[in-house]
Amino acid sequence: MKFCASALALVSAPLAAQDDGSPQSLEDLIPDSAVENPEAWAQQDSAEDSSALDSTTPDPDTPIVEPLRLDLPWPDDIAIEGFEPLEPEEDIEFAGLDLGQTEVVFEGAETERVSENLVLGFPQTEPPFTDRGDFVERYRALSTIEELDDADTDTAQLAARAREDEELLANLLRVYGYYDAQVIQSVGAVEAGEDTADQSPTVRFDIVPGERYRYGAVELGDLQSAQDYEALREAFGIYPGDYLQSDTIVQEQFDLDRALGETGYPFAEIGEPQLLIDHERVEGDLTLNVEPNGKYVFGEVVSNDPGFLSGRHLATIARFEPGDTFKRSLSMDLRRAVTATGLVSTVEVTPREVTPPQAGEPGVVAMDVELRRAKLRTIAGAIGYGSEEGVRVQASWEHRNLFPPEGSLRLRGIVGTQEQLAGVTFRKNNFGGRDRVLTLDAYANTIDSPAFEARTVALTGIYERKSTFLFQKEISWSGGIELIATQERPPKIDGVTQPRQTYFVAALPATILLDETDDLLDPTRGFRLGARLSPEASTTNGVKSFYLRSQIDGSYYQSIGDDLVVAGRATFGSIPGADLLDIAPSRRFYAGGGGSVRGYGFRKIGPSNELDEPTGGRSLVELAVEARIRTGFMDGAVSIVPFVDAGSVGTGPTPDFEEIKIGAGVGLRYHTGFGPIRVDVGVPLTPDEDDAPVAVYVSLGQAF
Repeated sequence: MKFCASALALVSAPLAAQDDGSPQSLEDLIPDSAVENPEAWAQQDSAEDSSALDSTTPDPDTPIVEPLRLDLPWPDDIAIEGFEPLEPEEDIEFAGLDLGQTEVVFEGAETERVSENLVLGFPQTEPPFTDRGDFVERYRALSTIEELDDADTDTAQLAARAREDEELLANLLRVYGYYDAQVIQSVGAVEAGEDTADQSPTVRFDIVPGERYRYGAVELGDLQSAQDYEALREAFGIYPGDYLQSDTIVQEQFDLDRALGETGYPFAEIGEPQLLIDHERVEGDLTLNVEPNGKYVFGEVVSNDPGFLSGRHLATIARFEPGDTFKRSLSMDLRRAVTATGLVSTVEVTPREVTPPQAGEPGVVAMDVELRRAKLRTIAGAIGYGSEEGVRVQASWEHRNLFPPEGSLRLRGIVGTQEQLAGVTFRKNNFGGRDRVLTLDAYANTIDSPAFEARTVALTGIYERKSTFLFQKEISWSGGIELIATQERPPKIDGVTQPRQTYFVAALPATILLDETDDLLDPTRGFRLGARLSPEASTTNGVKSFYLRSQIDGSYYQSIGDDLVVAGRATFGSIPGADLLDIAPSRRFYAGGGGSVRGYGFRKIGPSNELDEPTGGRSLVELAVEARIRTGFMDGAVSIVPFVDAGSVGTGPTPDFEEIKIGAGVGLRYHTGFGPIRVDVGVPLTPDEDDAPVAVYVSLGQAF
């Protein structure tokens, strides 16, 4: 009211001046100081206004001493009179409202505990979370929270890693086609209000995936122009309406590329996949630009160094013939085979168009092989030791392509406690076909063993089909000829040297092997069954003899879990057709040693003379069983191998089980990239008087 009265007083003053008849002009209202010095007068007013503002404007940092009060009374008692409740109308029907949203109930949601500190909740029930199990496993493998040590985890660490895992979950959900998903994070107890949250902090992610997107249109460029469109389309297993999963696109693209390469399309091109997401349709349109670029068959093989490895020779190595449908795997196999010769340092195999496809007929490609020569001379050596066999040192020099193509010359020598040898070997690899080898060998050696002494000169020729690391064959075989001249004599009797006896032997050895194992050097499952037959003619002291050396070998391997392989071996041999004395001692059967019955000396099991020195026999039986147990030492590279071996040698052609020698022990294996290194320590369980109490064997590869 006071504010209004002052306003009226200000208005009434000029009205009174007008009433006394003294009107003022504009000049009368302007003070003289303003006329004399306008700038100074204006600054004076500005300063006065500023000082007035400074004196009246409160400091924003100064607190209010007393809060403002409102004196208006609060209506505590208000009654609304005359209100009458409405009666419900029975004929009213309410329409169901479907907003298209997922059904989410957080209370009592299904949960999966990933670790002590990590829980996933799944409150969404409709639509169901497809591939949920696979999703959880992938998250478990990638989670940064799961890597934490539960005992040393605090809330701060969990909160920091929870942010990373929340992003990880969102990315994984998009991988599985959930583009409208929500991830709700909480750090604390599993359920709200738990008292143990501080002592056992836990991260929980509640995942609301929403509706899973599907593939809409699937465009594969010019794939339909390919002759084998139906088969190629089946190789790309994504169709409209399938659930969208982005990482399967990569896998299906790989499958399509492989199908193109294996169906005759060496020049096919596949672009980068493009996925366009349409949230209104809840679909993703996939575009993959495919250009088949024509179908082809194999033509000739062309070498860039025909004087070293000719195209004709390389064609014998290849597993395809001219006119066969092009397959990328066969092109890669040719490259590996050329590398496996050991004659090249680098090799590239490239298809080159010779004739383009036309009139529905495939084109022709030549296979250009570009190679670079490797160093061809090799010096090698090996040292072995057996407590019964003694020391064995061998060395060799080899030129691997002295007689192109793939004709090698090898000089070798052995110096050992019981054997000395000098020999020369000619070897022709891939002779007449892939992995077929011709070997001609000439050698002279001396053997001074407890069983016999021998001075031998031999010439052998073997043609064989071998199993290799590159291509382990189910069936391999060999056949050849041996011409041997040997002077041999039994061990000394009572210190008296026995006379030498000369034998001339001609043999036609042949072998066959059925191999169903999974590895050449270290099999873990499967079996091997082999046979050796060698018809032989022998002449000694004017007596001619004809006999058949035969032997059957079998082995079986069975994995039990991831860390145990049980292996067993059996060998049976027989020499019918001639008396024991008419057979050269070096052609008889013996047992004992690291590759036979461990725990006994080399060739020390079998019939013996008056000094208990073995003389060899006409029949053989060997049995062995061992357990190959992987340990955790050195990243699993070390195995422990307990074993039991048994064997017997008889003088007749039928295996003799009466004089069985049994050995047992334990071995150590160190697994390398080229096979296991073996150390076995064996003990004879049925020893003779001169058998050592312990035998040690060192070699490369398993015992069998």
